[in-house]
Amino acid sequence: MPTLGIETSCDDSGVAIYDEARGIVAEALASQTDIHQPFGGVVPELASRDHIRKLAPLLQSVLDDADMTLEDLTGIAYTAGPGLPGALMVGAAFGRSLAQALHIPSIGVHHMEGHLLAPFLSDAQPQFPFLALLVSGGHTQIVHVQSIGRYKILGDTLDDAVGEAFDKVARMLGLGFPGGPAISRLAINGNADTFKLPRPMTDRPGLDLSFSGLKTAVRQLVAESSPLDDRTAADIAASFEQAIVDTLHIKVSRALKETRMKELVVAGGVSANRRLRHQFETKLDAKVHFPAPHLCTDNGAMIAFAGHHRLAQGFTEPLGIKTRPRWPLEALVDQV
Repeated sequence: MPTLGIETSCDDSGVAIYDEARGIVAEALASQTDIHQPFGGVVPELASRDHIRKLAPLLQSVLDDADMTLEDLTGIAYTAGPGLPGALMVGAAFGRSLAQALHIPSIGVHHMEGHLLAPFLSDAQPQFPFLALLVSGGHTQIVHVQSIGRYKILGDTLDDAVGEAFDKVARMLGLGFPGGPAISRLAINGNADTFKLPRPMTDRPGLDLSFSGLKTAVRQLVAESSPLDDRTAADIAASFEQAIVDTLHIKVSRALKETRMKELVVAGGVSANRRLRHQFETKLDAKVHFPAPHLCTDNGAMIAFAGHHRLAQGFTEPLGIKTRPRWPLEALVDQV
């Protein structure tokens, strides 16, 4: 049952084919980093236009790599939300129209469900139920996962997501876009103990998160240290990165204790962060699952996998094209 996955929620165009018997048959990804870097962030209109240019060539590349034709596909999955409205519409229109032309079913996939299920594409798969930490550019959530499609949000960010905080601090330090990788590269040469930055909301009960206070503390630190030399900038980057990881570690530890879960999935773009991976793998009382590094960021494989399971359950989209730029993960409960 080869399922085509199409991901266009933001600034990466991803296309992949997943088959239950063979796993990921082929995948291709086109990054828009060079397009958006001069602006220090994603420009929605430019993102949409680039998705239009890239999808057809990516599809052909994937089919060639898989030694398949369009007629070999049995289903199509596309990201329906959450994400940028225009970018979502490009992928949804492409996937839905292609499915209609081929007379095969199609399904709109929740972007964060794709991230959450990405570790299932690895050999060591998590076992239900488990706890999940979703950390991406637009979301930071602690989720109780009962089964595919049954999710309960235990903690959410009250302001910026972790990925947004990385991007904004990177701009303060004069680094490139995206901010997460840029800060991590600089932090390698820094001392994380140099500056004592806050671990927001860890001194109060609950599992919600906030990073605005930490971001403000870094802004003040940068202003006080101006002009920044290379050593100071590296120390700030390392101290900030450690504060983020510590905050997530404290909240997830609390969630594991409260839920008595013994397995944890960490997924989303920030799950590629080396400091986070090391601390979670060595200091948490749980078996921790990460996606393969190339599956941490947005990609078509996770959409193909999630869509495959939705289609196997008998779900399809009615005639028409529908996207959901704002789509709570818990809303998927009613679809199972």
